[in-house]
Amino acid sequence: MKNVRVWFEKKDTARYISHLDLNRCMSRAFHKTKLPLWYTQGFHPHIFLTITMPLSLGMSGLRESMDIRLTEEIPYEEIIEKLNGALPLDIHVYEITEPVMKPCEVAFATYEITYEPENRSAQQAKEEIEELLSRQEVLVTKHTKRGPKEFDIRPYFADMKLEMGEDSFLHTHLCLPISVNGGVNPGLLKMAAERYLGLELYEQITRTGLYNEKMEPFQ
Repeated sequence: MKNVRVWFEKKDTARYISHLDLNRCMSRAFHKTKLPLWYTQGFHPHIFLTITMPLSLGMSGLRESMDIRLTEEIPYEEIIEKLNGALPLDIHVYEITEPVMKPCEVAFATYEITYEPENRSAQQAKEEIEELLSRQEVLVTKHTKRGPKEFDIRPYFADMKLEMGEDSFLHTHLCLPISVNGGVNPGLLKMAAERYLGLELYEQITRTGLYNEKMEPFQ
């Protein structure tokens, strides 16, 4: 048996597929391909499939991965071709590698975000967000396994640079902590803008990569 890592994109309409439904979607695709995969033991065997750092609903991902276990050797190109033939629109497999790092080594994620203000001009929204992040503390209610708690997002967003695009939307890049035990969701800024400024933002978030604590790309 051999573990392999399947790399894929999840974007556009597929960003509305939840993590649970993505697992089902991938499992069905593998069933259709009839690839030689290892199944778990027990009364209800299912494909061994582990998705690294599941995306939040509504978020796109350009370099997502899942680990599977093959019971026999098969060309990676064949796996890619068969999977793409069985997957729905906007989920696309583009590479297969042997795992180098463990998911527990992931410490950071990078994001590209577009904000479309709904009740302000883009310039006014930019100025208000920058002023908000200059404050000593910016609290939002974060939901954790132990229940909701007040969480200061300022240390994580204070260095964020907002840029006005030709589309009159606001664009930014972020690097935030993430781990198997949780992390800082980029959507927390939208919550803070609504809470403190009454600013309504439509956001599009794309996760562009995962990294270890040394900022080495997850492999």
